[in-house]
Amino acid sequence: MEAEKLRLQDINYRNWGPYVSNRQWGNVREDYSADGNTWEATGHDDAEARAYRWAEEGIAGISDEDQQLCFAFSFWNKKDKMVKERFFGLSNYQGNHGEDIKEVFYYLDNTPTHSYMKMVYKYPQNPFPYEDLINTNAQRSNKEQEYELIDTGVFDKDEYFDIFIEYAKIHHDDILIRVSVTNRNSVKAPLVILPTLWYRNNWSWGYNFYKPYLTTNHRGQIDVEHNRLDVKKLYSREKDVKILFCENETNTEKLYGKKSGSKYFKDGINNHVIHKKNTVNPKKFGTKAAFLIDTELEAGETKTFDFRLSPHKMENAFFDFDEVFELRKKEADEFYTEIQKDITDEDEKNVQRQAFAGLLWNKQFYHYNVGKWLKGDPNFPVQRNFDHFVRNTEWKHMHNKDIISMPDKWEYPWFATWDLAFHCVSFSILDPDFAKNQLQLLTKEWYMHPNGQLPAYEWDFSDVNPPVHAWSTFRVFKIDEKIKGKPDLAFLESVFQKLLLNFTWWVNRKDKNGNNVFGGGFLGLDNIGAFDRNTQFQNGEYLEQADGTSWMAMFALNMMRIAMELALYNPVYEDMAIKFFEHYLYIAEAMENLGEDKSGLWNEEDGFFYDVLQLNDGTGISLKLRSIVGLIPLFAVEVIEHEMLEKLPKFKKRMDWILKNKKELANLVSHWEMEGKGRKHLMSILRKTRLKKILNRMLDEKEFLSEFGIRSMSKIYEETPFQLEINGENHVVHYTPAESDSRMFGGNSNWRGPIWFPINFLIVESLQRFYFYYDNSLKVEFPTGSNQYKNLNEVAENLSRRLSNIFLKNKEGKRAFNGNVNKFNEDEHFKNYIMFYEYFHGDNGRGVGASHQTGWTSTVAKLINPRMK
Repeated sequence: MEAEKLRLQDINYRNWGPYVSNRQWGNVREDYSADGNTWEATGHDDAEARAYRWAEEGIAGISDEDQQLCFAFSFWNKKDKMVKERFFGLSNYQGNHGEDIKEVFYYLDNTPTHSYMKMVYKYPQNPFPYEDLINTNAQRSNKEQEYELIDTGVFDKDEYFDIFIEYAKIHHDDILIRVSVTNRNSVKAPLVILPTLWYRNNWSWGYNFYKPYLTTNHRGQIDVEHNRLDVKKLYSREKDVKILFCENETNTEKLYGKKSGSKYFKDGINNHVIHKKNTVNPKKFGTKAAFLIDTELEAGETKTFDFRLSPHKMENAFFDFDEVFELRKKEADEFYTEIQKDITDEDEKNVQRQAFAGLLWNKQFYHYNVGKWLKGDPNFPVQRNFDHFVRNTEWKHMHNKDIISMPDKWEYPWFATWDLAFHCVSFSILDPDFAKNQLQLLTKEWYMHPNGQLPAYEWDFSDVNPPVHAWSTFRVFKIDEKIKGKPDLAFLESVFQKLLLNFTWWVNRKDKNGNNVFGGGFLGLDNIGAFDRNTQFQNGEYLEQADGTSWMAMFALNMMRIAMELALYNPVYEDMAIKFFEHYLYIAEAMENLGEDKSGLWNEEDGFFYDVLQLNDGTGISLKLRSIVGLIPLFAVEVIEHEMLEKLPKFKKRMDWILKNKKELANLVSHWEMEGKGRKHLMSILRKTRLKKILNRMLDEKEFLSEFGIRSMSKIYEETPFQLEINGENHVVHYTPAESDSRMFGGNSNWRGPIWFPINFLIVESLQRFYFYYDNSLKVEFPTGSNQYKNLNEVAENLSRRLSNIFLKNKEGKRAFNGNVNKFNEDEHFKNYIMFYEYFHGDNGRGVGASHQTGWTSTVAKLINPRMK
């Protein structure tokens, strides 16, 4: 068995990993302000002096799973105003399109146990353009593009360092660390490197009075004194290296003008290095310490520095360093060789491996006790103004302290429930146990609300994400079964039982009139509508959502399918399968017969689903805005093989009874009583005629079909925008293929035209399911108007290729996600590095939004590899 697969069987190998956030400032957790203004409560420039309450941040940081001890790198080019301890970016108010990181780095490699990890950071040699980035973005309107670091010219003359950071584990708590720096400039350049070790501050708040410490007793090593950690030493290969010590304590004098008994604050190392101040402890003692490496590199020169974090006391900590490092890299190659054995194209392998690397690097220690946060700590009580705006007051039960996959660790350093569902599908290919753990985690009683709601995301746990947890659970279950050769029924059953509560919450809370039509509001799609879909109208109007209702139809089918799987082993679940089958039928009926005029959410003339705004007089207005809202009914599809029905006689008997006695339900959906190719039964909201009509819209290049996937809104609104007047207010929606021109939901995400991977991934999967039933008996014009017809699997494969082409080199050797930035596309030190953005330009595939949002964009790894379908 491969070495990495063996390590996956040892839970201890998960004790240490890349669990340090890229940004802790600007988070709700650290906001103790009276007005709830999170973005101004903590900021980038005070982060160097502020001890955080809930977690830590750093560059390429690692920690133990409880984040008691952290290690990360800091750098100084001798020109910047501060040591580069953390990545810089704009707050939500500073960016013309909301929050945005302004750094260039790439995650290059990682294994599931983090036995080997690698990333590269592009650090400018001239002063980092903090003010230019802030001021220029402030001057730009929301109609203009983001002003990025590459636009400032800092990389134009190659005046930067390539800083490669690598980790390799000897054992689960014995970690080799290497930083290799190359001067890309044509002249010599100085660099200060600060490998930094520190404790998360867990002693200042009034609950825990044990304070560990760091010290040194020998040249080239930092001693770790902690009563719960096995790690005892941080070694430097270079013995004659200076060591600096301070405390991970807030500099109250700087931030608040308050005197303190100590002068060796968190920013002590920064102030000593930059300003030569006496702000490090001469007694070589503290809770934060760093090796000080002051070096110069000739033009084109590379220098390498090695370190080891270890539980062992050794005279020579580096006797086996090079041998083990090379072995771990070789084992990482072997692990991915097996995964990629059906891929022959080297560029595809490169893109997929970096997608997996980004996914693995974006794990994070996430700690948030909402009850404690709301009332403050014994040493720092807070007065919350609950008549004003205070977040998450309904979630006092939440107590999170886990390693969680993040969308990314700078712009979204907090979990988002529907994002995580997609992460888990990608994770299941690499590490199915971690994927299953993540799905179970959100259903635990200290996450899930007592009323059954799953927490949405930190900014507002009470908001509503699409209910894709059941879909992800069954997908992960099946992938895990394929990998291990046996089904994990305990996992499937445990999640299913909790999702029963969540399904009930949806039925009770989001079905306003008990008519099986759902209005989830936000549903993760930010500005997709003409107005904020969480809006409470004064005159009693409310929104019946085509996507909310379709998501629930999908949820019902997913739960039905899980129950059927469980019923193969335990007959009691047959009744649950019947329950969800009938609920699915009632949702389908409601979508058809909504409102007094029974017009429903389907528009026969347009061949599309639309939201309906219900007025207080009982009539409704169909909001004829063509967006992915109307494509989501595609996702409510399931194909059941006849052999399974024969094994579930009670379920089959109930289906037959409904077919005979409830024609009004049976006729609403695709003919599941008719067997498709290979004796299969189809359950779908979309009968064949409606399916073809929707696909006619979706596959039209003048509407949804882009060279790089399916757009989130029809392109027809580019020249003629959609307009809607409600209560005297005119709402206008333009097709906007890239950055948002609206500040709705902060403005940093846009669903009015760009290509989003989660929706595209579900579209591809749905087409594959339909093909599984129809085979070649159903072909559609692709693209619409081309007079060329393809079966649905061929369409799915074509869409997969379009999505993959966002990252793969084209005929000119350029990658679409880079836009027209020649440096990124052509320079040998950039062109093969990949950023997995949050979303992509609807016409040209340029990356937009969070540049390291590898989470759900990592699903490209599954689209690339044919054996992963």
